[in-house]
Amino acid sequence: MTDTPAARPDTGARTAPDPRRRARSRQRRLAVLFVLPALLLLGALVVYPVVFSFVRSLFDASGDRFVGAANYAAIVHDPATLKAIRNSTIWVVVAPTVLTGLGLVLAVLTEKVRWATAFKLVLFLPMAVSFLAAGIIFRLAYEQDPDRGVLNAVAAGVHDTFRDAAAYPTARPRPGHGLAGGAGGPYSTTDPVRPGTPVGLGLVGVAPGAVPASARAAAAPAAGAEAAGTLAGVVYLDFAPGGAGTPGAVDPDEKGLPGMTVEAVRDGRVAATATAGPDGSFRFTGLSPGAYTVRLPAANFAAPYEGLNWLGPALVTPAIIGAYLWVWTGFAMVLIGAGLAAVPREALEAARVDGATEGQIFRKITVPLLAPVLTVVFVTLVINVMKVFDLVYVIAPGPVQEEANVLATRMWLVSFGGGDDQGLGSALSIVLLLLVVPAMVFNIRRFRRSRA
Repeated sequence: MTDTPAARPDTGARTAPDPRRRARSRQRRLAVLFVLPALLLLGALVVYPVVFSFVRSLFDASGDRFVGAANYAAIVHDPATLKAIRNSTIWVVVAPTVLTGLGLVLAVLTEKVRWATAFKLVLFLPMAVSFLAAGIIFRLAYEQDPDRGVLNAVAAGVHDTFRDAAAYPTARPRPGHGLAGGAGGPYSTTDPVRPGTPVGLGLVGVAPGAVPASARAAAAPAAGAEAAGTLAGVVYLDFAPGGAGTPGAVDPDEKGLPGMTVEAVRDGRVAATATAGPDGSFRFTGLSPGAYTVRLPAANFAAPYEGLNWLGPALVTPAIIGAYLWVWTGFAMVLIGAGLAAVPREALEAARVDGATEGQIFRKITVPLLAPVLTVVFVTLVINVMKVFDLVYVIAPGPVQEEANVLATRMWLVSFGGGDDQGLGSALSIVLLLLVVPAMVFNIRRFRRSRA
């Protein structure tokens, strides 16, 4: 009888899961769970708009007809877009360069002042102001009217300090009463006059409040002898209170116009010059016999100096860049100052002991040691400048908006600001993205190398 072998238990034992592997798997799932909201938000706010904009740029303005690269070709044929590209280039070249240099100088100088913290705080405060608010502030500061624009108020004040303003910018002769000339002067007598003949030069257009306080009642000069070589006259406001009086004649209630420059002209040359007194009277002496023309030079009627046209076509881009510098100077100074604080003082002290001047230390030690920080600040500002929109849109007036446009504002205007061509606007947005990406990649690589 053969024995039947007893049933043997299965010796192939199962391998127990590795606890460490399970922990890593759990950590990965947990990490995905935490990152998922950020990824969804990134996809909704960044990836989807970029993809949609690229696809939309391949269609026409209505979005119904596929046009391929036609919108991109239109960019280089549109004068307004080319002007926006030119302005963006000016921004990229000027603003980051000036800001980096200014931030470096201020960071170095603040180390030598007693109230460095307060100084940095004041310069950094504009960063707390939005570009919209900064644009409104500088739109008012750049106003042409000196009574509203602070910059032109300063410019006009300095100008008037060194050069006298015109005496009567609004004055003009009463038509048909002895004086003629174009608007703003000069005004000359219509008939020749001779020495010994009194001359009355009546003007209108001067508000009562604009007449100097020293003005007295106008007095008509008496006739003199021609042999004496004297030519006398009066410059007066040919307007009496209440509208009374005779036009072209000196009436009792009419005021003289003191300070008015008067010229006696003969054969195209100025023979004599006089200045009207408090009662408006003037007198030329030593004149040769003959006929003269009495003239009121245009300098008497020049419009008052009102400063620079900051928001005109020629200066609007530099003016907006100036507003941008005001906002971002503190940012550049603080970042460069943080890098300067990490510079080893031993190198600076050793250079001073060796007899190096402060200028040599700045050029040959401080700047090279700060090169990585300066590069990061410069590239960061380039990225920011490429996207500038608020300042340009708020500060530039409508008539010169095209002269100040950059790519971002041009993109908005083409798409939503009246152009109604979202195909071309999307193409501009893709071009702007392609211009910004290299600077962003460069900055990311710099950060990674600094952490390695």
